[in-house]
Amino acid sequence: MADFVVPSTSRPESEAEHRLKGPVHAQRHVRVVCIGAGASGLLMAYKLQRHFANFSLTVYEKNPEVSGTWWENRYPGCACDVPSHNYTWSFEPKLDWSAVYASSREIFQYFNDFARKYGLHKYVKTKHQVEGAYWNHEKGGYDVKIRDLERNTAVSDHCDILVNAGGILNNWQWPAISGLNKYKGVLLHTANWDDKIDLRGKHVGLIGNGSSGIQVLPTIQPHVQQLTTFIREPTWVSPVQGLEQHVFSDHERLEFATKPNALLEYRRNVERGLNGQFGIFLKGTNTNNETEAYFRQQMHDKLKNPYLEERLVPNWHVGCRRLTPGVGYLEALGKENVNVVYGEIHEITERGCLCDNGKEYPIDVLICATGFNTSFKPRFPVIGPSGKNLQDVWKDEAQSYFGIAAAEFPNYLIFLGPNCPIGNGPVLSAVECQADYMCKLIDRFQTNNISQFAPKVEAVADFIAFKDQFMQKTVWHDPCRSWYKQRPDGPITALWPGSTLHYIEAMMEVRYDDWEIKYNGNRFAWMGNGYSQTELDPTADWAYYIREHDDDEPISRGRKLQIINRSGTMQGNAGVAFSGVDSKESNRTAEAKL
Repeated sequence: MADFVVPSTSRPESEAEHRLKGPVHAQRHVRVVCIGAGASGLLMAYKLQRHFANFSLTVYEKNPEVSGTWWENRYPGCACDVPSHNYTWSFEPKLDWSAVYASSREIFQYFNDFARKYGLHKYVKTKHQVEGAYWNHEKGGYDVKIRDLERNTAVSDHCDILVNAGGILNNWQWPAISGLNKYKGVLLHTANWDDKIDLRGKHVGLIGNGSSGIQVLPTIQPHVQQLTTFIREPTWVSPVQGLEQHVFSDHERLEFATKPNALLEYRRNVERGLNGQFGIFLKGTNTNNETEAYFRQQMHDKLKNPYLEERLVPNWHVGCRRLTPGVGYLEALGKENVNVVYGEIHEITERGCLCDNGKEYPIDVLICATGFNTSFKPRFPVIGPSGKNLQDVWKDEAQSYFGIAAAEFPNYLIFLGPNCPIGNGPVLSAVECQADYMCKLIDRFQTNNISQFAPKVEAVADFIAFKDQFMQKTVWHDPCRSWYKQRPDGPITALWPGSTLHYIEAMMEVRYDDWEIKYNGNRFAWMGNGYSQTELDPTADWAYYIREHDDDEPISRGRKLQIINRSGTMQGNAGVAFSGVDSKESNRTAEAKL
């Protein structure tokens, strides 16, 4: 009997047909494109490398170096407002941070060293900026258009799964003030700093009192001849975590490096303190009321100026805007060479700023600490299978699923998307659980004949409805001007409706009933040729389930969590109680720990 030969003109083998020849859950090749090599993009590369085989990855980064915002932001005084030992990956401590609040240069070094240690640079193409992503109806996945910035040439790529790790605080913007192009002096933005500019002996103007403005002012104040700061609204300024700035001594760094568990316990104590603060953001709690009273007193004590106190201390709740540790900021406002101009800038002139008080303020250097475009709308077209552009869909309000995906845009995942814990807890912990969640989706995609996965429209709608209802009882709902929302009375698009610990637990398992999943062929093609993965491994124990006692991992969610969070190992954490009513005694305990 002659062998059966497939004619060369036969159709290509489908994904489902190919799977029928292999074992259950065969791992097909997956092509991933990641946008951005900042902290999130580097973590994604690390996770894929550590947990997956049979994949390819390219990370496109517009900057000449990795580390994203920590490479871009290098203005004087630039630092992180999260304690340095807790602005690391949970599994990757740094022994020799210089101080409690580290500079942007140190943080850049941390992420750059992380990439070097694990060989992540091999995945990264720097000086490459993504300009668009378009769903491919024949192959599935996205055709990605990239600009090689060094050669100014167009580059094309294709991926099964597209991960946007571009971040939210990296698309800096000039202030919306007329006449900016008329100014004849030196114009700077904190996120596009020119290191060659010497501010010594200059009359410097500073627009903005957000995080960047609060950091840059006390740093440059001792070196400039005159500093005029333009402030249009109040803001709460104080060390948020109860941790004042402190330079670590040689002895402290030596103990962190050599004493068993010294650094681990320090990091855990700080993290417990950070995770015990959620009550600050809930209206009417003792935590919020006492924190506001403390902040108010601190600001009055440091300003010592009735005029400034009246204008700079807010009348809305603590936490409505992002809380910023103002190391030396309030004290600097009272220095002899600092002039505070409160109100709106009417226009920028050739010489300086013309304000709504009718006065023009001539200045040599104008620094704009005016932040970023925080609309969450992608900076480039993302076109899904329906032909819709996510830029248009999110034009008025960005609505995501748990901050990681958008309905009707399959195989597209987002780090730090709308409504995840960006400003209400340890952010890198949230990034880690996002990466793990994405890896679970990628694993499901790789080991099944899935063609598309995206959150269901109704799941996103229900999540947004839940979020909006929850936010009404938070301080973020107050009518302050904040990047957490696009307008003072608008919906809160940046924050998660809960604490960071709440987010981590919500993200532990993928709720596949919230996802729209489409298959290539029969959905059970993943079952393959009847063989298991174990039978393909001659070094595996083919009777691994035969035991002398039950050592299974917990099945129920509650028992799993008790193992993960080491339930029973603590005497009692401080913070908000289960009922949502906090304890004054617990708050005092938290402050004592910090």
